[in-house]
Amino acid sequence: MEKKKSLRKMKLIHTLFAVERDLIVGGQAVMEGVMMRTPSAYAIACRKSDGEIVTTAESLPKWSDKHKFLNFPILRGGATLIQSMALGIKALNFSARVYEEDLEAQEAKEKAKELETQAALVDGTLDENFTKAPVKVIMPEKPKAKKQTQSASAVGSIIFALGFNILLFIVAPLVLTNVLFIALGWATAPNIAADASWFQTFMAYVWKIKLDSFGGWVGFNLIDGLVRMFFFIVMIFSMSYIKDIRRVFEYHGAEHKTVFAWEKGLELTPEQAKTMRRQHPRCGTSFLMVVMLVAIVLFSVINFEAMWMNLVVRIALMPLVAGLSYEVIRYAAKKESGAIFKLMTLPGLWLQNITTQEPDEEQLEVAIVSLKESLKLEPLETQ
Repeated sequence: MEKKKSLRKMKLIHTLFAVERDLIVGGQAVMEGVMMRTPSAYAIACRKSDGEIVTTAESLPKWSDKHKFLNFPILRGGATLIQSMALGIKALNFSARVYEEDLEAQEAKEKAKELETQAALVDGTLDENFTKAPVKVIMPEKPKAKKQTQSASAVGSIIFALGFNILLFIVAPLVLTNVLFIALGWATAPNIAADASWFQTFMAYVWKIKLDSFGGWVGFNLIDGLVRMFFFIVMIFSMSYIKDIRRVFEYHGAEHKTVFAWEKGLELTPEQAKTMRRQHPRCGTSFLMVVMLVAIVLFSVINFEAMWMNLVVRIALMPLVAGLSYEVIRYAAKKESGAIFKLMTLPGLWLQNITTQEPDEEQLEVAIVSLKESLKLEPLETQ
């Protein structure tokens, strides 16, 4: 009876959201698990070493539901990105906590085995109680100090992620492009004193960008964007060789296959999901690739000689870049979108051949459990 009731609810959800089903479900792979997000809720499911699936779920309306102005194009992209980043960090923290607790439980079992008694030879007695003795006595450990609160950890993680991304994808490409242009004679070399220190020499090369024409600036910003994209691809490709990251990529594939099964209105089972594609147009990988393409276009008109001005303007324009990229991804996912939008998301789909790997049925099961748990919290009337 309960299964039939649940099935009726799932069919009702499919019917109500049939028009824009491609907009309501998303997710993220975490450590040994998947986070799924529906319009008004999210759920996280992680598998422990003993096979148990641990879940948590909570209602979480979009900010635009409360602040209507965030529904406007461009603004909704920035709001969605910030909320998704905060939720992603929260999901990662939950999965890390489950993993650590599971590891501690395994260690406790190993220590318990060490306390088991073993037979010991004792001369001069026939009493079996004298033939057994503990192998080792282990004193109980002191309880570990409590860690920082989850909210403080999430804020710290977000700040570190933003700082790292600014350094790797804005500062480094800009500086390297300037040095490259000077070395190739496409930009004016700085005047350096004969007794200048290495630091003064370095600053002379990176502090100012001296180009003679607007066309030179367009070329400079194009190379800057290509360097930024190269860094991103190399980082993703290198991470794919790390065993733990590859496991996350497998769960990433499970997330995509499950979302595809949901969007096609199929029954949510591992057997149905495993036949779906791994590459999804709304994936975060595709979003980041579109961000880099949009950034190349917007940054092409920036032509400040001072390096710090170029950095400040690029950072200030990132919300606009994110908002425009969100609109591109959102429209490209629709069937009626044009060839240009499809083309812009194509590099991201190619890159998903790395960031998603083929999952097994157990990983698909975890993704399905996560999606079902989040759907339970949708504010829909049951029949």
